[in-house]
Amino acid sequence: MNGTRARVTGLTGQSGAGKTTVSKVFAQNGFAVIDADIISREVTEKGQPCLKELAEAFGGDIINSDGTLNRKCLGGIVFSDREKLRQLNGIIYPYIIYRIISRIDELSEQGEELILLDAPTLFEANADDLCDLIISVTADEDIRLRRIIARDNITPEAAKKRFESQYSEHFFVNHSDFVIKNNKTPDVLAAKAEEVAGKIKEYYNAKANG
Repeated sequence: MNGTRARVTGLTGQSGAGKTTVSKVFAQNGFAVIDADIISREVTEKGQPCLKELAEAFGGDIINSDGTLNRKCLGGIVFSDREKLRQLNGIIYPYIIYRIISRIDELSEQGEELILLDAPTLFEANADDLCDLIISVTADEDIRLRRIIARDNITPEAAKKRFESQYSEHFFVNHSDFVIKNNKTPDVLAAKAEEVAGKIKEYYNAKANG
């Protein structure tokens, strides 16, 4: 790539909409995937400075006896209190963004030309500023509710609380270059993702040659 930065496509959307399937399709189409959820876990591992900051902000109860983060305890604190959720995000997002930028640089140096940044909180973390294009995956609320309950084994009330902390479909539609609506089967979703991946590769090729 002659030291050129890879093209970064952001992938986000509503909880339960089907981002995982879309991410897999893009990986099959030559995109190196950066998973922000994995990075979030890395920056909160035992001994990390981010974890120390979280403990100072939310108390020692969020740390297990082995020094790891008690995610269930932390989630119980922040998902029922918007102000505490903002506080959590203010601590963790800078660590995540720093690591994402480092990963983009590493992949670019390795010769990767196409990166998919899979980030459920892409907009909340301002990670959209790192992206050339953005894809959002959406679905009707009743369908997402069924998927989340089955996938995460949580109550409808807990799922709805999670939805309330996220942006509306209208927001995603207005802030994305591509929107994939996923109200049907995984096969239909995969076909839509394949089509979008092709269009994005064509777009980047045209930009490179234009």
